[in-house]
Amino acid sequence: PKGAMLTHFNIAHSVVHYEVALKLTHADRAALAVPASHVTGLIALIAAMVHVGGTLVIVPEFKAPAFVQLAADERITFSLMVPAMYQLCLLQPAFTQLDLSAWRVGGYGGAPMPVPTVQALAQAVPGLTLVNCYGSTETTSPATIMPLGLSAIHNDAVGIAVPCADIRVMDDEGQEVPPGQSGELWIGGAMVVPGYWDNPEATAKGFADGCWRSGDLGSVDAQGLVRIHDRIKDMINRGGYKIYTIEVENALYEHPAVQEAAVVAKPCPVLGERVHAWVSLRSPVDAQTLRAHCAARLSDYKVPESYTLLNTPLPRNANGKLLKREMREQVLQDIAAQGDQK
Repeated sequence: PKGAMLTHFNIAHSVVHYEVALKLTHADRAALAVPASHVTGLIALIAAMVHVGGTLVIVPEFKAPAFVQLAADERITFSLMVPAMYQLCLLQPAFTQLDLSAWRVGGYGGAPMPVPTVQALAQAVPGLTLVNCYGSTETTSPATIMPLGLSAIHNDAVGIAVPCADIRVMDDEGQEVPPGQSGELWIGGAMVVPGYWDNPEATAKGFADGCWRSGDLGSVDAQGLVRIHDRIKDMINRGGYKIYTIEVENALYEHPAVQEAAVVAKPCPVLGERVHAWVSLRSPVDAQTLRAHCAARLSDYKVPESYTLLNTPLPRNANGKLLKREMREQVLQDIAAQGDQK
């Protein structure tokens, strides 16, 4: 059937991109630590290992202490996880005690990798090369992959377009912008699905001119490096000033007490939105200290004005992505509760 042939064609392109870019061979041993039902687990790990004849080690449930031990025992060479999973591994005392020398490629996506995490991984596992990838279910996994060895140098980028990908940066009127300027990323190519199953309304909204509209704000520079600035729905508009939450989160990550950070909009009757930070702490610190830390690194209008400080991990879905919608809803509930108390 036409649909089955198209799906096979998309998967074949995606698998080959991973194999070539990451130099995967039959000698590789990959850890499946993300859901097998998701495109990352299915294509980047399962299908890739089948294609090269490598070994797939299934991780029934990701728990950092057990995963670190498994990586050493199974001589894992390849992983693909979200940054938070690498951060949790770094917190384990065994991470610097076990032999992880076989681990050569650490792919990541779904969120930016904080610079302190990159530096800590380089020190703990010198032979591990981090590789940023960017894609989605609609693109049958990778649309961009960073060439080996360049992720640490271009930590703010998600790679270059895979050979068959057409990545355009479009303004609000659907016109392509010059290199380096910001806009919505539209992605076309052989690996992009034709639409949403039995949902013409969603297809009409999500696809245009042969491309999938990603909903991500980004840019492509003259060298072809793709950068993601924010999700359109996550960007904060504070009195007309646009704030990319990723920039604020990166500033928070530079504080040694911060384990995880997520920035969301807090409704304001005067400015429209203000900046609110959710922070998971590795050691005690107060909001005033974090505010001063950010003020030394960011323009004043970008500095978070309110904080939710936790000693527990931030809410994430099964794929490890932050649930910012839940955080925004909780902020609204807190505002309502404060109003009720007046």
